[in-house]
Amino acid sequence: MQKVYDIVFISYFEPNAEQNFDDLYNRFNTVGVFGDRVKRITNVKGIHNAHIAAATLATTNYFYVVDGDAKVAQGFKFAHTTEEEDIVHVWHGCNPINDLSYGYGGVKLLPTTLTRNMTTTTNDMTTSISSKFNVINTVSNITAFNTDPFSTWRSAFRECVKLASKTIKGQVDDETNERLRIWTTVGKDKPFGEYCINGARAGMEFGLSNSSDLNLINNFDWLKEQFND
Repeated sequence: MQKVYDIVFISYFEPNAEQNFDDLYNRFNTVGVFGDRVKRITNVKGIHNAHIAAATLATTNYFYVVDGDAKVAQGFKFAHTTEEEDIVHVWHGCNPINDLSYGYGGVKLLPTTLTRNMTTTTNDMTTSISSKFNVINTVSNITAFNTDPFSTWRSAFRECVKLASKTIKGQVDDETNERLRIWTTVGKDKPFGEYCINGARAGMEFGLSNSSDLNLINNFDWLKEQFND
């Protein structure tokens, strides 16, 4: 019998979260011995804490994570299985502003026990769970973060801090630099595109500064202050 892993939707005040969750639930939920396959974590402060809460809710040894701003692609199936116990799997998310497609915002398949016990002091949550990382070059969703000025700016800022600081394990310099170029120049004509580009440029500057506390990108109150300034 094929393994069926839980799916946990993690939202934090995203304007489109309810619509995205309803779509996910209606398309993929089944009811088993432990209840609904599609579960939800709502408005837990701190990205690490939210994922630890999701792992605590999960009843399977791996669980899928779908972000609150993710619109799952029509052809995507939550059907991947693994015999390993310690690999983080990440699919591609498609950026609706600049058309970049890579792991940013994509669906993840996380090992439950390692996620429950992960360190909470790193700026990139996903790569702090395990040293084993598998990127699957299939688009799982549109990462629809451009719903309002702040959400758009915040998403671009956070991602470009991580890209520019090159703190994510396994980054390739040429690939990273090209992604930064696109984030900071492309998509002005798209909804909230200017906020995306401005956030990306500010994030790149912050990421390149040796004096920056990179963990601040996971403090959404601080991010709101930077946006308002």
